[in-house]
Amino acid sequence: MNVRHATVDDAEELAHLILQVEKEAEFMLFEAGERTLTPDLQRSQIEAMQNEENSTILVAEADGKLVGYLVARGGSARRNKHTVYIVIGVLASYRGKGIGTMLFAELERWARTKGIHRLELTVVVNNQRAVSLYRKMGFEREGIKRHSLLIHGQYIDEYYMAKLL
Repeated sequence: MNVRHATVDDAEELAHLILQVEKEAEFMLFEAGERTLTPDLQRSQIEAMQNEENSTILVAEADGKLVGYLVARGGSARRNKHTVYIVIGVLASYRGKGIGTMLFAELERWARTKGIHRLELTVVVNNQRAVSLYRKMGFEREGIKRHSLLIHGQYIDEYYMAKLL
């Protein structure tokens, strides 16, 4: 298992991975097939983030392929450049194998070298597996976004969670 920063050479495989995770996961923002993510679009995103001091994409490799990712998007204003907003996804067949833990550990190492002070995310309240991972990694619940998402015809709350470094 290897965790590293994404490069433009990962664009095609990463785009496929993100779309596959959206197909498999019930709690992602985008539903299966809702958005078009091409290798060119992904390449552009990787290039743009490589030019931002406070943003990165981490990927996890196993068995010769990408199996997980973590996008950390830094604040764009002077007042929030010390924060990153996180989105994470792991293929269903690789969940529960420590990949999320490894991605977050690398994120924290990277964030400390960049002077990032706050890591933040939102998570569906009934996604207990994710909530447990985030708590294990030191995130605390700060609030609730009521009726934040509409999933299978039901309004679902999300937790705001954050970790201060």
